[in-house]
Amino acid sequence: MQLTKYPPRNIWKDLIRRPAINNDRLSETVSGILDAVRQKGDEAVRTYEAKFDHVELENLLLTDAEKEEANRLVSDELKQAILIAKANIETFHSAQKQDLPKIETSPGVVCWQKALPVEKVGLYIPCGTAPLFSTVLMLAVPAKIAGCREIILCSPPNRDGQIHPAVIFAAEAAGVDKIFKIGGVQAIGAMAYGTESVPQVYKIFGPGNQYVTAAKQIVGLKEVAIDLPAGPSEVEVIADETACPAFVASDLLSQAEHGADSQSILLTTSEELAEAVLPEIEALLNTLPRKELAEKSLSHSRIIVLRTCEEIIEMTNAYAPEHLIIETLNYQEIADQIINAGSIFLGHYAPESAGDYASGTNHTLPTNGYARMYSGVNLDSFMKKITFQEITKEGIRNLGPTIQVLAENEQLVAHRNAVRVRMK
Repeated sequence: MQLTKYPPRNIWKDLIRRPAINNDRLSETVSGILDAVRQKGDEAVRTYEAKFDHVELENLLLTDAEKEEANRLVSDELKQAILIAKANIETFHSAQKQDLPKIETSPGVVCWQKALPVEKVGLYIPCGTAPLFSTVLMLAVPAKIAGCREIILCSPPNRDGQIHPAVIFAAEAAGVDKIFKIGGVQAIGAMAYGTESVPQVYKIFGPGNQYVTAAKQIVGLKEVAIDLPAGPSEVEVIADETACPAFVASDLLSQAEHGADSQSILLTTSEELAEAVLPEIEALLNTLPRKELAEKSLSHSRIIVLRTCEEIIEMTNAYAPEHLIIETLNYQEIADQIINAGSIFLGHYAPESAGDYASGTNHTLPTNGYARMYSGVNLDSFMKKITFQEITKEGIRNLGPTIQVLAENEQLVAHRNAVRVRMK
């Protein structure tokens, strides 16, 4: 992990640059797969499952017997943990429901807004380097609370044609309607266009590798909506001399083990802390089963010592981290000045792992600097809002002249006439 002390401002941008991803021919490859799925449906999906997931599938839809077998394979301890996490996620997301009252904007003109669920949503759950059953909860629970009529899930099968049992248990617990054994770009295409087996949805959610991300962005141009742009996961830690070096090191590594293209950043004004964190990282790294992935991630991760807290806040808002952990004495004061971040963890006892799994907040968050303009997934992500206006005779009499002036000046005479005929 690279250590940089007191860098001049002219190199800040380079220090907080994300690792580059080779996208040569990516769009061409992804578009080819999507076109095949659009044209050939299930046949194309099975072909790509054989090619990429190395499995020949007769049925894409998970059967009841497979669900029952998965339930038997998940330990009681894991089931209980999943159900506790589900309850906390339900509690937090249920509290996000808000009803806007009817507002009289002018005499006789009443406006209001109604929130309705997106009817059909598709969830993509990767199972590449780790089975992300926690992401099932993060997506399916708010979808269920929102009242989505149809919730389907796609996840890549292993070479035996099976999805990880914990993914299946979490999906069943959260209320997913149908589970499909499909991974990668072909899963995104199947949900976007619909096939003989897979229903077409209106919005697609979920993380994935660069191919899945590209597929979501392509179908999101015209076929369906998507949750948000997403790339490799990342964390930033802000720490001072009160922080425990072992805590900081564990937080940096918990992100690094996600994948080789993940990134961890530590910002501090304490040289002593920066120096103390390095041996802790080395010691903890040697205990990790995913050590090789974490090492690759650490090769483009950084510890940066800055002169002031103000510089830390400025660099943080420029970086716009997906996850931000503030392990300082004055963590609330710093947090109040952060305007760009996906999710913020406050204090020495708030690891990012809490939000990833069970505190109740959502872990589907904007990466790659998109926190400057995107929110993480929340209840509103599964809703659409319709506005209403009810106008009486008094209302059109009062507001009509204003509307006519505006319409005439935009040279939209028919708009003006629609008001004028009522005024008469």
